[in-house]
Amino acid sequence: MFTRKPKDPEIETLIGPGTRVDGDLRVTGGVHVEGRVHGNVSAAEGAGAALIEIAEAGVVEGNVDLPRVVVHGEVRGDIRARDRIQLGPKARVAGSVVYGVIEMAAGAVIQGRLVSAVLAAEAPATGAAEPTATDVADATP
Repeated sequence: MFTRKPKDPEIETLIGPGTRVDGDLRVTGGVHVEGRVHGNVSAAEGAGAALIEIAEAGVVEGNVDLPRVVVHGEVRGDIRARDRIQLGPKARVAGSVVYGVIEMAAGAVIQGRLVSAVLAAEAPATGAAEPTATDVADATP
């Protein structure tokens, strides 16, 4: 009758405040970002359940491609959250978001396109273009 929500992976990696990572990250479990990441974040080969949590002070400048994504801070790049994405009230995303399920709090901002993962998977068959960073609207006034 009821289905259980899959358990989030354990947080194995912490990028603390004041820490800056330059380069791509490949994760197998959970990563919590309170600092800055200048690079793409994706799941390592064979990693089934990967998660990124971006704290309010956290910033990722690059694309994020993980099954589960939680954003309370800022992402400057495209996000592909095949399972679920949660956006907190202070979340800021400058890029397109491909999602399985989206949960968005009042106050969160996405400056880009929202695309269902189901529609993105069908894109080649239907001829629809997959979202890219170039689809993002210019934020300058």
